[in-house]
Amino acid sequence: MSDDRLIVALDVPHAVAGLELTEKLGDAVSFYKIGLGMLTGGGLALANELKQEHGKRIFLDMKLFDIGATVEAAVRGLAQFDLDFLTVHGDPHVVAAAKQGAAASNMKILAVTILTSLDRADLDAALIQPGGIGDLVQTRAARALDAGADGVIASPQEAAAIRALPEAQGKLIVTPGVRPQGAALGDQKRVATPAQAITDGADHIVVGRPIWQAEDPAAAARAVVAEFSQQ
Repeated sequence: MSDDRLIVALDVPHAVAGLELTEKLGDAVSFYKIGLGMLTGGGLALANELKQEHGKRIFLDMKLFDIGATVEAAVRGLAQFDLDFLTVHGDPHVVAAAKQGAAASNMKILAVTILTSLDRADLDAALIQPGGIGDLVQTRAARALDAGADGVIASPQEAAAIRALPEAQGKLIVTPGVRPQGAALGDQKRVATPAQAITDGADHIVVGRPIWQAEDPAAAARAVVAEFSQQ
């Protein structure tokens, strides 16, 4: 049996490769993330097929950002696919527009706080205001939740602090940047193990390469679940 607290990122080039991977994973995984990298390779078609024909839950990781009217229109179009989660950047005007676009559906809008691949040096280069990343993430999370987000995306290192926010009561926390014990960090800079992420308040964790690059992806997925199954 699968545990939908684990979301496997299908960070492969196209839908054919994605479908092949889901076949290898079988019933070990019930929740998949499809992102921008596969958008031009049939990502929406795969999302629809996995949802409608295979009964999987789908997290569409688009990280939308634009003027409100454009975000609302884009989300309204995506909502027709009956998917589970959609990401937008956590700016309040973006979140509010996305919620309007999703109003006729059950799709949850998740706000991105600060990407888990970024550190303080990256924020300085982007002219982001001074301050510790943890503090900035908390502030962005609180503002996004106030604007109506159903949850937030944040590194597992900030999950506990976000869970403690009054605004986070009853909201989702989804954490990328999760690496099983002994796995390579790749391009992630703010990471934690699956067990630590769940302990610190995450509802779902996102794992990609440590699973789909494994010799036996299904066994790797079950091993990740085993790491947090006692939490």
